Amino acid sequence: MARRPAHFYCDHFLSIRLGVFVLSFINTMKQPLLIFQILSLAALTISGFTLSSAKVLAHQVPRLLLWPEGSIAAGVETERDPAIPTIDVHLPAPGKATGTGVIVLPGGSYGGVSMEFEGVHAAKFLTDHGIAAFVVRYRHAPRFHHPVPLQDAQRAMQLVRARAAEFQVSPQRLGLMGFSAGGHLASTVITQLELGQAAAVDPLARVSARPDFAILIYPVITFSDTAFVHQGSRINLTAGRAELWPELSNERHVSAATPPVFLVHGGMDTSVPPENSMLFAAACRRAGVSVELHVLSQGEHAFRDEAIRGEAYEYLQHWLNRNGWLNAAVR
Repeated sequence: MARRPAHFYCDHFLSIRLGVFVLSFINTMKQPLLIFQILSLAALTISGFTLSSAKVLAHQVPRLLLWPEGSIAAGVETERDPAIPTIDVHLPAPGKATGTGVIVLPGGSYGGVSMEFEGVHAAKFLTDHGIAAFVVRYRHAPRFHHPVPLQDAQRAMQLVRARAAEFQVSPQRLGLMGFSAGGHLASTVITQLELGQAAAVDPLARVSARPDFAILIYPVITFSDTAFVHQGSRINLTAGRAELWPELSNERHVSAATPPVFLVHGGMDTSVPPENSMLFAAACRRAGVSVELHVLSQGEHAFRDEAIRGEAYEYLQHWLNRNGWLNAAVR
């Protein structure tokens, strides 16, 4: 099957939704000029004029600041390279909501944030299954290094948990999902636990940032095992400081307090070898942490093959269902 570029799936989905909207609108409105304008936009989209799905997304869902305005230094801001980190809030249809929420950390080698392919797509999968999704634009290299991305990820967990009632999710049903370098960041959150600081002045800092479960998809894990390390992520996060590598080799820091983990990796991944997931799964087994690992024989990095991505999400759906995260929470 011929592979399509990553943006195709988002743009195709947006085109379909736009077309449905146009037809519905025409059936109810009698203003020719407005109808013509909408049809013109639809024609441009369908004929190949692709809008940036991430930019469209920013207008479709609420975008929340992670930190109080003015509390961190502003700078040049792009969708993939934020100076001011944010969360995009995707909520399922009210009748579909399970009360479960997942904070999503896209990948990008700690040098970018893949909002389209690992943000929008992940959010759609989650909301389709009744799970609220919170996609994080965290800070990263070259302007920011460890521990800044970790602080942003922990803050995202604290913010969503503190405002759980607003999002109609349970504070005891919050997971963390990370892709590639975002998987490394997620695995850092679940191995270097921030349980909240009772004496903190900032109310959010008093909230636990420990997820109730974690989903790691083709994650970067080790910074120490040279045979399997992803050099780009290691260099970007640590600015080449070798003394940080053992601390950020997350297979070394799994404990009994680490929440249950789902891992899926491509067996043909030459960018981030599947041994990263295998090392983490083995560490979970040694620590007595519930873990499920899938290595897909044909999967390459990023799962850009639609069939492979579908297989990975099918395994994830089964795991979520078995563990009760797709069942509606008791109100």
